[in-house]
Amino acid sequence: MSTSSSTSRQLRWLCACYFFFFSILGTMVPYLGVFFENRGFNPQEIGFLLAILMATRIVAPNVWAKVADRTGMRAELIKMGAGAAALAYLSFFYHGGFVYMALSLALYTFFWNAILAQLEVITLETLGENASRYGQIRSWGSVGYICLVVGAGFAIGQWGTEVLPYIGFSLFIGMLASALPLPANRLVRDTSQVRPPLQWNRAIIWFLLSAMLLQMSAGPFYGFFVLYLKQAGYSESSAGIFVALGAMAEIVMFMFAPRLLGRYGVNTLLIVSIGMTCLRWLLVAFGVDSVLWLGFSQLLHAFTFGLTHAASIQFVHRHFDASHRSQGQALYASLSFGVGGALGTWICGYIWGDGSGAVWSWVFAAGCAFAAMLAVFFIPRDKPGVASHTA
Repeated sequence: MSTSSSTSRQLRWLCACYFFFFSILGTMVPYLGVFFENRGFNPQEIGFLLAILMATRIVAPNVWAKVADRTGMRAELIKMGAGAAALAYLSFFYHGGFVYMALSLALYTFFWNAILAQLEVITLETLGENASRYGQIRSWGSVGYICLVVGAGFAIGQWGTEVLPYIGFSLFIGMLASALPLPANRLVRDTSQVRPPLQWNRAIIWFLLSAMLLQMSAGPFYGFFVLYLKQAGYSESSAGIFVALGAMAEIVMFMFAPRLLGRYGVNTLLIVSIGMTCLRWLLVAFGVDSVLWLGFSQLLHAFTFGLTHAASIQFVHRHFDASHRSQGQALYASLSFGVGGALGTWICGYIWGDGSGAVWSWVFAAGCAFAAMLAVFFIPRDKPGVASHTA
Protein backbone atom coordinates (compact mmCIF):
# COMPACT_ATOMS: atom_id res chain seq x y z
CA MET A 1 0.00 0.00 0.00
CA SER A 2 1.45 3.42 -0.96
CA THR A 3 2.23 6.03 1.69
CA SER A 4 -0.41 8.43 0.35
CA SER A 5 -3.18 5.80 0.38
CA SER A 6 -2.13 4.68 3.86
CA THR A 7 -2.26 8.28 5.08
CA SER A 8 -5.68 8.83 3.47
CA ARG A 9 -7.01 5.66 5.12
CA GLN A 10 -5.70 6.77 8.52
CA LEU A 11 -7.26 10.21 8.10
CA ARG A 12 -10.63 8.61 7.34
CA TRP A 13 -10.48 6.64 10.59
CA LEU A 14 -9.41 9.79 12.44
CA CYS A 15 -12.48 11.55 10.99
CA ALA A 16 -14.62 8.72 12.37
CA CYS A 17 -12.93 9.01 15.79
CA TYR A 18 -13.69 12.73 15.90
CA PHE A 19 -17.28 12.02 14.81
CA PHE A 20 -17.96 9.62 17.68
CA PHE A 21 -15.95 11.51 20.31
CA PHE A 22 -17.91 14.71 19.76
CA SER A 23 -21.16 12.80 19.27
CA ILE A 24 -20.68 11.65 22.87
CA LEU A 25 -20.05 15.26 23.86
CA GLY A 26 -23.18 16.36 21.98
CA THR A 27 -25.20 13.83 23.94
CA MET A 28 -23.68 14.40 27.37
CA VAL A 29 -23.05 18.14 27.65
CA PRO A 30 -26.44 19.65 26.66
CA TYR A 31 -28.62 16.99 28.29
CA LEU A 32 -26.84 15.76 31.42
CA GLY A 33 -28.33 18.64 33.39
CA VAL A 34 -31.87 17.58 32.42
CA PHE A 35 -30.94 13.91 32.98
CA PHE A 36 -29.72 14.62 36.52
CA GLU A 37 -32.72 16.85 37.28
CA ASN A 38 -35.09 14.02 36.33
CA ARG A 39 -33.14 11.67 38.61
CA GLY A 40 -33.91 13.99 41.51
CA PHE A 41 -30.75 16.08 41.93
CA ASN A 42 -31.00 19.78 42.83
CA PRO A 43 -29.19 22.58 40.91
CA GLN A 44 -26.23 22.67 43.31
CA GLU A 45 -25.76 18.90 43.02
CA ILE A 46 -26.11 19.11 39.23
CA GLY A 47 -23.46 21.85 39.12
CA PHE A 48 -21.12 19.71 41.22
CA LEU A 49 -21.68 16.59 39.09
CA LEU A 50 -21.10 18.49 35.86
CA ALA A 51 -17.99 20.02 37.40
CA ILE A 52 -16.65 16.47 37.86
CA LEU A 53 -17.14 15.97 34.12
CA MET A 54 -14.79 18.92 33.59
CA ALA A 55 -12.51 18.35 36.60
CA THR A 56 -11.26 14.95 35.45
CA ARG A 57 -9.72 16.82 32.51
CA ILE A 58 -7.35 18.44 35.02
CA VAL A 59 -5.60 15.21 36.00
CA ALA A 60 -6.42 12.56 33.40
CA PRO A 61 -5.04 14.19 30.21
CA ASN A 62 -1.73 14.96 31.92
CA VAL A 63 -1.39 11.39 33.20
CA TRP A 64 -2.04 9.97 29.73
CA ALA A 65 0.18 12.61 28.08
CA LYS A 66 3.19 11.59 30.19
CA VAL A 67 2.68 7.98 29.13
CA ALA A 68 2.23 8.98 25.47
CA ASP A 69 5.26 11.30 25.29
CA ARG A 70 7.52 8.77 27.01
CA THR A 71 6.40 5.69 25.10
CA GLY A 72 4.98 7.03 21.83
CA MET A 73 1.89 4.85 22.44
CA ARG A 74 -0.66 7.34 21.17
CA ALA A 75 -2.97 5.10 19.12
CA GLU A 76 -2.85 2.41 21.82
CA LEU A 77 -4.02 4.91 24.45
CA ILE A 78 -6.96 5.97 22.26
CA LYS A 79 -8.05 2.34 21.91
CA MET A 80 -7.59 1.56 25.60
CA GLY A 81 -9.35 4.77 26.65
CA ALA A 82 -12.34 4.09 24.39
CA GLY A 83 -12.71 0.50 25.59
CA ALA A 84 -12.33 1.26 29.30
CA ALA A 85 -14.67 4.27 29.07
CA ALA A 86 -17.35 2.14 27.40
CA LEU A 87 -17.17 -0.42 30.21
CA ALA A 88 -17.19 2.24 32.93
CA TYR A 89 -20.15 3.99 31.29
CA LEU A 90 -22.34 0.94 31.97
CA SER A 91 -22.61 2.26 35.55
CA PHE A 92 -24.90 5.01 34.22
CA PHE A 93 -27.72 2.51 33.78
CA TYR A 94 -28.05 2.08 37.56
CA HIS A 95 -30.14 4.63 39.47
CA GLY A 96 -27.67 5.43 42.22
CA GLY A 97 -27.49 8.37 44.59
CA PHE A 98 -25.33 11.47 44.48
CA VAL A 99 -22.08 9.80 45.62
CA TYR A 100 -22.59 6.86 43.26
CA MET A 101 -23.17 9.16 40.29
CA ALA A 102 -20.13 11.27 41.19
CA LEU A 103 -17.91 8.16 41.27
CA SER A 104 -19.44 6.91 38.00
CA LEU A 105 -18.68 10.21 36.24
CA ALA A 106 -15.14 10.33 37.62
CA LEU A 107 -14.41 6.75 36.48
CA TYR A 108 -15.64 6.86 32.89
CA THR A 109 -14.36 10.39 32.19
CA PHE A 110 -10.88 9.48 33.48
CA PHE A 111 -10.54 7.00 30.60
CA TRP A 112 -12.47 9.13 28.12
CA ASN A 113 -10.01 11.96 28.69
CA ALA A 114 -7.17 9.72 27.47
CA ILE A 115 -8.49 10.14 23.93
CA LEU A 116 -8.69 13.71 22.65
CA ALA A 117 -5.15 14.99 23.25
CA GLN A 118 -3.69 11.91 21.53
CA LEU A 119 -6.20 12.26 18.69
CA GLU A 120 -5.10 15.87 18.12
CA VAL A 121 -1.40 14.94 18.09
CA ILE A 122 -1.87 11.97 15.73
CA THR A 123 -3.96 14.09 13.36
CA LEU A 124 -1.43 16.95 13.18
CA GLU A 125 1.52 14.54 12.82
CA THR A 126 -0.31 12.58 10.10
CA LEU A 127 -1.07 15.80 8.22
CA GLY A 128 2.55 16.96 8.54
CA GLU A 129 3.11 19.93 6.24
CA ASN A 130 -0.62 19.95 5.46
CA ALA A 131 -1.52 20.93 9.05
CA SER A 132 -3.83 23.62 7.65
CA ARG A 133 -6.22 20.76 6.76
CA TYR A 134 -6.80 20.13 10.47
CA GLY A 135 -10.14 21.99 10.33
CA GLN A 136 -11.44 19.65 7.61
CA ILE A 137 -10.67 16.59 9.74
CA ARG A 138 -11.90 18.13 12.99
CA SER A 139 -15.15 19.31 11.36
CA TRP A 140 -16.34 15.67 11.39
CA GLY A 141 -16.50 16.04 15.15
CA SER A 142 -18.85 18.99 14.67
CA VAL A 143 -20.98 16.90 12.29
CA GLY A 144 -21.26 14.20 14.95
CA TYR A 145 -22.10 16.82 17.57
CA ILE A 146 -24.91 18.22 15.39
CA CYS A 147 -26.37 14.79 14.60
CA LEU A 148 -26.51 13.74 18.23
CA VAL A 149 -27.48 17.02 19.84
CA VAL A 150 -30.55 17.13 17.56
CA GLY A 151 -31.18 13.37 17.61
CA ALA A 152 -30.83 13.07 21.38
CA GLY A 153 -33.13 16.05 21.89
CA PHE A 154 -35.88 14.42 19.86
CA ALA A 155 -35.24 11.04 21.51
CA ILE A 156 -35.55 12.56 24.98
CA GLY A 157 -38.75 14.31 23.94
CA GLN A 158 -40.13 10.99 22.71
CA TRP A 159 -38.91 8.51 25.35
CA GLY A 160 -37.66 10.61 28.26
CA THR A 161 -34.19 11.21 29.66
CA GLU A 162 -33.56 7.55 30.52
CA VAL A 163 -32.85 6.95 26.83
CA LEU A 164 -29.59 8.87 27.33
CA PRO A 165 -27.49 5.97 28.70
CA TYR A 166 -28.46 3.76 25.73
CA ILE A 167 -27.45 6.45 23.24
CA GLY A 168 -24.20 7.14 25.07
CA PHE A 169 -23.14 3.50 25.29
CA SER A 170 -23.80 2.96 21.57
CA LEU A 171 -21.57 5.92 20.77
CA PHE A 172 -18.76 4.63 22.98
CA ILE A 173 -18.84 1.36 21.06
CA GLY A 174 -18.67 3.32 17.81
CA MET A 175 -15.68 5.24 19.14
CA LEU A 176 -13.89 2.01 19.99
CA ALA A 177 -14.67 0.48 16.58
CA SER A 178 -13.25 3.59 14.83
CA ALA A 179 -10.08 3.59 16.95
CA LEU A 180 -9.16 -0.08 16.48
CA PRO A 181 -7.93 0.29 12.84
CA LEU A 182 -5.53 3.16 13.76
CA PRO A 183 -1.95 1.93 13.15
CA ALA A 184 0.34 1.73 16.17
CA ASN A 185 2.99 3.99 14.66
CA ARG A 186 4.92 4.21 17.88
CA LEU A 187 7.45 7.06 17.91
CA VAL A 188 10.86 5.59 18.74
CA ARG A 189 12.93 7.82 21.00
CA ASP A 190 16.65 7.79 21.66
CA THR A 191 16.77 6.72 25.29
CA SER A 192 20.45 7.68 25.57
CA GLN A 193 19.49 11.34 25.34
CA VAL A 194 17.89 13.15 28.25
CA ARG A 195 14.44 14.46 27.39
CA PRO A 196 14.57 18.25 27.80
CA PRO A 197 12.10 19.72 30.31
CA LEU A 198 9.21 21.83 29.12
CA GLN A 199 10.27 25.47 28.92
CA TRP A 200 7.55 27.74 30.27
CA ASN A 201 7.43 31.23 28.80
CA ARG A 202 5.23 34.31 28.81
CA ALA A 203 3.29 33.28 25.69
CA ILE A 204 2.36 29.85 27.06
CA ILE A 205 1.37 31.17 30.52
CA TRP A 206 -0.90 33.96 29.23
CA PHE A 207 -2.40 31.67 26.59
CA LEU A 208 -3.33 29.00 29.15
CA LEU A 209 -4.77 31.63 31.52
CA SER A 210 -6.91 33.04 28.71
CA ALA A 211 -8.07 29.55 27.70
CA MET A 212 -9.03 28.76 31.30
CA LEU A 213 -11.05 31.98 31.69
CA LEU A 214 -12.79 31.39 28.36
CA GLN A 215 -13.93 27.93 29.42
CA MET A 216 -15.07 29.32 32.77
CA SER A 217 -17.34 31.58 30.73
CA ALA A 218 -18.85 28.49 29.06
CA GLY A 219 -19.88 27.03 32.44
CA PRO A 220 -23.59 27.90 32.18
CA PHE A 221 -23.69 26.75 28.56
CA TYR A 222 -22.19 23.34 29.42
CA GLY A 223 -24.40 22.74 32.41
CA PHE A 224 -27.57 24.78 32.22
CA PHE A 225 -28.31 25.93 28.67
CA VAL A 226 -31.09 23.40 28.03
CA LEU A 227 -32.54 24.00 31.51
CA TYR A 228 -32.41 27.75 30.82
CA LEU A 229 -34.29 27.34 27.55
CA LYS A 230 -36.85 25.05 29.22
CA GLN A 231 -37.34 27.73 31.88
CA ALA A 232 -37.99 30.22 29.05
CA GLY A 233 -40.62 27.91 27.52
CA TYR A 234 -38.64 25.98 24.88
CA SER A 235 -38.77 22.17 24.51
CA GLU A 236 -35.76 19.81 24.60
CA SER A 237 -36.01 19.26 20.85
CA SER A 238 -36.06 23.04 20.24
CA ALA A 239 -33.05 23.42 22.52
CA GLY A 240 -31.27 20.72 20.53
CA ILE A 241 -31.89 22.64 17.30
CA PHE A 242 -30.41 25.80 18.82
CA VAL A 243 -27.31 23.90 19.97
CA ALA A 244 -27.01 22.27 16.53
CA LEU A 245 -27.20 25.71 14.90
CA GLY A 246 -24.09 26.68 16.82
CA ALA A 247 -22.29 23.52 15.73
CA MET A 248 -23.19 24.19 12.08
CA ALA A 249 -21.71 27.67 12.36
CA GLU A 250 -18.60 26.05 13.84
CA ILE A 251 -18.22 23.76 10.80
CA VAL A 252 -18.39 26.73 8.43
CA MET A 253 -15.77 28.55 10.50
CA PHE A 254 -13.42 25.55 10.39
CA MET A 255 -13.45 25.86 6.57
CA PHE A 256 -12.25 29.45 6.72
CA ALA A 257 -9.96 29.12 9.77
CA PRO A 258 -6.73 28.19 7.86
CA ARG A 259 -7.05 31.22 5.59
CA LEU A 260 -7.84 33.53 8.52
CA LEU A 261 -4.94 32.18 10.58
CA GLY A 262 -2.54 32.71 7.69
CA ARG A 263 -3.70 36.28 7.18
CA TYR A 264 -4.27 37.61 10.70
CA GLY A 265 -2.37 35.32 13.08
CA VAL A 266 -3.38 33.58 16.31
CA ASN A 267 -3.42 36.61 18.65
CA THR A 268 -5.75 38.79 16.58
CA LEU A 269 -8.20 35.95 15.97
CA LEU A 270 -8.28 35.03 19.66
CA ILE A 271 -9.07 38.63 20.62
CA VAL A 272 -11.89 38.90 18.06
CA SER A 273 -13.30 35.45 18.89
CA ILE A 274 -13.32 35.94 22.65
CA GLY A 275 -14.86 39.40 22.24
CA MET A 276 -17.65 37.80 20.22
CA THR A 277 -18.08 35.25 23.01
CA CYS A 278 -18.60 38.04 25.55
CA LEU A 279 -21.33 39.47 23.31
CA ARG A 280 -22.84 36.00 22.89
CA TRP A 281 -23.38 35.41 26.61
CA LEU A 282 -24.98 38.83 27.04
CA LEU A 283 -27.39 38.03 24.20
CA VAL A 284 -28.30 34.73 25.87
CA ALA A 285 -28.82 36.55 29.19
CA PHE A 286 -31.12 39.28 27.91
CA GLY A 287 -32.42 37.98 24.57
CA VAL A 288 -33.63 34.48 25.43
CA ASP A 289 -37.27 35.38 24.75
CA SER A 290 -36.43 36.32 21.16
CA VAL A 291 -35.89 33.44 18.75
CA LEU A 292 -33.97 35.83 16.50
CA TRP A 293 -31.49 37.01 19.14
CA LEU A 294 -31.12 33.53 20.58
CA GLY A 295 -30.41 32.11 17.12
CA PHE A 296 -27.86 34.86 16.44
CA SER A 297 -26.14 34.12 19.76
CA GLN A 298 -25.78 30.49 18.69
CA LEU A 299 -24.23 31.51 15.36
CA LEU A 300 -21.52 33.20 17.41
CA HIS A 301 -20.44 29.71 18.46
CA ALA A 302 -18.40 29.89 15.25
CA PHE A 303 -16.13 32.23 17.23
CA THR A 304 -16.62 30.88 20.78
CA PHE A 305 -15.39 27.43 19.82
CA GLY A 306 -14.70 27.12 16.09
CA LEU A 307 -12.16 29.88 15.49
CA THR A 308 -10.88 29.92 19.07
CA HIS A 309 -10.19 26.19 19.04
CA ALA A 310 -8.53 26.23 15.60
CA ALA A 311 -6.27 29.10 16.71
CA SER A 312 -5.52 27.41 20.04
CA ILE A 313 -4.57 24.09 18.46
CA GLN A 314 -2.18 25.93 16.13
CA PHE A 315 -0.71 27.80 19.10
CA VAL A 316 -0.01 24.56 20.97
CA HIS A 317 1.44 22.89 17.87
CA ARG A 318 3.80 25.83 17.32
CA HIS A 319 4.91 26.41 20.91
CA PHE A 320 5.52 22.79 22.02
CA ASP A 321 8.18 20.66 20.35
CA ALA A 322 7.67 17.03 19.29
CA SER A 323 8.76 15.62 22.67
CA HIS A 324 6.11 17.69 24.48
CA ARG A 325 3.23 17.73 22.00
CA SER A 326 0.97 15.43 24.02
CA GLN A 327 1.82 17.37 27.17
CA GLY A 328 0.97 20.63 25.40
CA GLN A 329 -2.41 19.36 24.23
CA ALA A 330 -3.06 17.91 27.69
CA LEU A 331 -2.22 21.20 29.42
CA TYR A 332 -4.55 23.05 27.06
CA ALA A 333 -7.35 20.54 27.70
CA SER A 334 -6.84 20.23 31.45
CA LEU A 335 -6.45 23.91 32.30
CA SER A 336 -9.15 25.18 29.93
CA PHE A 337 -11.85 22.52 29.68
CA GLY A 338 -10.76 20.97 33.00
CA VAL A 339 -10.04 23.74 35.53
CA GLY A 340 -11.95 26.45 33.65
CA GLY A 341 -14.94 24.29 32.76
CA ALA A 342 -15.22 22.80 36.25
CA LEU A 343 -14.96 26.15 38.04
CA GLY A 344 -17.41 27.80 35.66
CA THR A 345 -19.99 25.04 35.96
CA TRP A 346 -19.63 24.75 39.74
CA ILE A 347 -19.87 28.51 40.36
CA CYS A 348 -22.83 28.86 38.01
CA GLY A 349 -24.64 26.11 39.91
CA TYR A 350 -24.60 28.37 42.96
CA ILE A 351 -25.42 31.58 41.06
CA TRP A 352 -28.32 29.72 39.41
CA GLY A 353 -29.82 28.76 42.76
CA ASP A 354 -33.47 27.83 42.32
CA GLY A 355 -33.46 29.34 38.82
CA SER A 356 -33.93 32.95 39.90
CA GLY A 357 -30.23 33.69 39.31
CA ALA A 358 -30.18 32.26 35.79
CA VAL A 359 -29.61 35.60 34.04
CA TRP A 360 -26.75 36.49 36.38
CA SER A 361 -24.97 33.25 35.54
CA TRP A 362 -24.71 34.46 31.93
CA VAL A 363 -23.53 37.90 33.08
CA PHE A 364 -20.82 36.10 35.08
CA ALA A 365 -19.95 34.20 31.89
CA ALA A 366 -19.60 37.44 29.92
CA GLY A 367 -17.28 38.82 32.60
CA CYS A 368 -15.04 35.75 32.41
CA ALA A 369 -14.90 36.04 28.62
CA PHE A 370 -13.91 39.70 28.85
CA ALA A 371 -11.08 38.81 31.25
CA ALA A 372 -9.96 36.06 28.83
CA MET A 373 -9.81 38.61 26.01
CA LEU A 374 -7.66 40.95 28.12
CA ALA A 375 -5.22 38.11 28.84
CA VAL A 376 -4.57 37.62 25.11
CA PHE A 377 -3.16 41.16 24.86
CA PHE A 378 -0.21 39.99 27.00
CA ILE A 379 0.71 37.13 24.62
CA PRO A 380 3.73 38.13 22.46
CA ARG A 381 2.67 38.25 18.83
CA ASP A 382 3.87 35.76 16.21
CA LYS A 383 3.96 36.78 12.58
CA PRO A 384 0.94 35.30 10.72
CA GLY A 385 1.74 31.96 9.15
CA VAL A 386 5.17 31.68 10.83
CA ALA A 387 5.75 28.75 13.14
CA SER A 388 7.30 29.50 16.47
CA HIS A 389 9.07 26.83 18.51
CA THR A 390 9.82 28.36 21.84
CA ALA A 391 9.64 25.21 23.90
